[in-house]
Amino acid sequence: MLSQDPSPTPPAPPAAPEWRIEPGLTDYPLALATMEGRAAAIANGTAQELVWLVEHPPLYTAGTSADPAELLDARFPVYPAGRGGRYTYHGPGQRVGYVMLNLARRGRDVRCFVHAVEQWVIRALARLDVEAFSVPERIGIWTRDGGQEAKIGAIGVRVRRWVTFHGFSVNLSPDLSHFGGIVPCGLPEFPVTSLEQLGRDARPESFDTALLLEFPALLASLTASCEIPLEGGRGTD
Repeated sequence: MLSQDPSPTPPAPPAAPEWRIEPGLTDYPLALATMEGRAAAIANGTAQELVWLVEHPPLYTAGTSADPAELLDARFPVYPAGRGGRYTYHGPGQRVGYVMLNLARRGRDVRCFVHAVEQWVIRALARLDVEAFSVPERIGIWTRDGGQEAKIGAIGVRVRRWVTFHGFSVNLSPDLSHFGGIVPCGLPEFPVTSLEQLGRDARPESFDTALLLEFPALLASLTASCEIPLEGGRGTD
């Protein structure tokens, strides 16, 4: 009688990502180095996935498509970011989320990942009574401020060895005049806004809680097919 090989054991599901909220202001070079190291360790299987929520001191970052003509006034330090997109601002009162997930275990679909992050942030903002949305021909996360469309968040990701890093930023209560040193994401015809300017709850802990509550839906969406294709570089700034 021939023996039968046992059925192959299915791979174990990924462990829940670590969730870290950094106190104070995080220097940008330190954030870059931390992301680089953690992403490499995740790819090597020696570290847990990570969602890292930070604030930065005032600075500008230049994506891989940044046009020097769009740096109008370098009043703050300018750092090459390595992500897609153009110039953006980070500073106090803005929540930055660095998302380091292993897409090799969560579906190797970068476009689906970018769309999932975009929808995650939009759902979190909805919990704070902000009607945010995406626009196919424009990058970023949008809302209406006084009847005009305005940008409230940015998304910029990078993927190496199927591990994601960088992520998103959302304007909670930053000094919006600081955006005046750049053409934000190359879109001079649209203003930026914030939860504070819209009269909503702009406390970081409120937004962080909303993100956490919506996080399971983000992870679940990475196991499903991505039905909405991204166009024109969306999700790269």
